[in-house]
Amino acid sequence: MAEVKIFADNPSVAVEFAKCFRDYVNNLDQDSITVCLSGGSTPKLLFEELAANHREAIDWSRLHFFWGDERCVAPEDPQSNYGECRKLLLDQIEIPVTNVQRVIGESDPNAEADRYGRTITDNVATGENGLPVFDLMILGMGGDGHTASIFPHQMDLLTSEKICDVAVHPDSGQKRVTITGPVINNAKQVVFLITGGGKADVLATVKDGSGIQYPATHVQPKSGELLFFLDQAAAAKL
Repeated sequence: MAEVKIFADNPSVAVEFAKCFRDYVNNLDQDSITVCLSGGSTPKLLFEELAANHREAIDWSRLHFFWGDERCVAPEDPQSNYGECRKLLLDQIEIPVTNVQRVIGESDPNAEADRYGRTITDNVATGENGLPVFDLMILGMGGDGHTASIFPHQMDLLTSEKICDVAVHPDSGQKRVTITGPVINNAKQVVFLITGGGKADVLATVKDGSGIQYPATHVQPKSGELLFFLDQAAAAKL
């Protein structure tokens, strides 16, 4: 069963998850910890919170950061998940450059999906099923039930044999590089950060398993833990 934690609002979710993030990585008895990050409003608050209040409490040299998805834009673009993380967190902490593996959003999407998949394979431990095993996978969920950049019109990405694939935003047509469903479900710990009343109806069906048309419903780690960090607005229909 997934564990659900509910807090007052978006900033509270970020503050409380930052504490859990700190404790989780600090308690892992291993030299290298692989973390897959997400974009979005709550992760931005999380990055600010980690930089402001947990900078000295974490040995960042043990952490290796990856991204679950990225828009096909340059890192200077405000839409870049990596660019926002760099500004809010990476530039504020002492972490080796080699520990940060960004998606090269300005490259050809198909070629970059293949390259980033190889990067993950080369730098993340492999499970018995041959897939990478992230220590921590942080996800968001859109109002349409998408997660990472797996949208409802591309449900095939939930079962893709690739580590990373190319996604297309259903409205803008923007291309993105995203990790696929099997990689998400192979992580040791998967955490959803979901806030906002506009997601309450979809979240209720994702949580009870009835919303099979939503990609987020299919995030069901095979052997890892699944946690939901929610604000009261998002959790209103649970």
